[in-house]
Amino acid sequence: MTGAMPELDLHFVRSQFPAFREPTLEGFAHFENAGGSYACGQVIEHLDRYYRETKVQPYYAFAPSRRAGELMDAARQRMAAWLGVDGDELHFGPSTSQNSYVIAQALREYLQAGDEIIVTNQDHEANVGVWRWLEAAGVVIREWPVDGDSGALDPGRLDGLLGERTRAVAFTHCSNVVGSMHPVADIAERIHAAGAIAIVDGVSYCPHGLPDLGTLGADIYFFSLYKVYGPHLGAMYLSRSLNEALPNQGHFFNAGKPTARFTPAGPDHAQVAAVNGVMDYLELVHDHHFDEPEAPPRHKARRVHDLFQARERHLLPALLEFLAGRDDVRLIGRADPADRAPTVSFTVAGQDAGALAARLGERKLGVGCGNFYAWRLVEALGIAPEEGVLRASFVHYTSEDEVGRLVEALQQLL
Repeated sequence: MTGAMPELDLHFVRSQFPAFREPTLEGFAHFENAGGSYACGQVIEHLDRYYRETKVQPYYAFAPSRRAGELMDAARQRMAAWLGVDGDELHFGPSTSQNSYVIAQALREYLQAGDEIIVTNQDHEANVGVWRWLEAAGVVIREWPVDGDSGALDPGRLDGLLGERTRAVAFTHCSNVVGSMHPVADIAERIHAAGAIAIVDGVSYCPHGLPDLGTLGADIYFFSLYKVYGPHLGAMYLSRSLNEALPNQGHFFNAGKPTARFTPAGPDHAQVAAVNGVMDYLELVHDHHFDEPEAPPRHKARRVHDLFQARERHLLPALLEFLAGRDDVRLIGRADPADRAPTVSFTVAGQDAGALAARLGERKLGVGCGNFYAWRLVEALGIAPEEGVLRASFVHYTSEDEVGRLVEALQQLL
């Protein structure tokens, strides 16, 4: 790609989301996108059409069934192409927590007593607890801890934990509380040099642009589509070599089918088909901003990724500077918007997080409050997990006016 990055056309983007035209949401500003983004109109249309036209068992010879299967296959192939991987390496399950649980059961059979897994205390529990449960099978768990003041994860501390018995390292691409984005490719290279596999939670990263998994280095990568403008599904990349090495977790007669070996519960057919809506939206955004509709999917993915993040980092300073400039506020994570997601967590001295969130809600500003399943991280920060932190999270479709309203309301309430 050559030339300067275009400015995101906010009016065009917001026109693709029915929530911004919904009368019941008039005047509401959504700042809990890290918990779930708005669904784009294309996804809603795909769901509606699937339930009306093809709500039958897929993959049979009759027309509605055949069409249902074609839509499901197309969704997998299209998203895999944007991620830079092959279609049989992308798996759809009911949720990320379900996907990680299934892989943990496979590792339980694959690993031996005394083998080691390194986990952080920065991750969502979906990428911590399932591996810790393997201690019952004799697997040794080592913790890669965060800094207790900032919540940051120092990649340099990993080297001292890697050893000859290390078999896997589980870490997050982006913290859902601290907001820091980690150099996954560099970390994965260290992990592979030690002969281990890299298990990466990308749930809090992917709303800000889909990564190129073909170059990232992760052996397993999880993310949630309901946070990427789509249906409530978990997506999982599993490298072909690891798929072949791990024991089958599905029905015995599906052992030879790569995409059926690690999704025993099976995802909702309509929701899989609706992933086409996510791809329709992302492709539409690309083609609206870049005059190259025939560009390869990976090129489009990189452009949209950079477009989204440039927009978000344009909006971030106003909120970060306000919070960092107050003596009564503890900003979790860096005040620098570089390599940071617009997931901004903080506490206020002398104020209950839940009560403050409710007062913001009265002003039609929706922020999150709690530990966000990062219990161990919040505890490491010296904050009671039961109370947690306030979290204001946004994405590329958020407007300057909405961020301004949030800052103004916080200024008045504090």
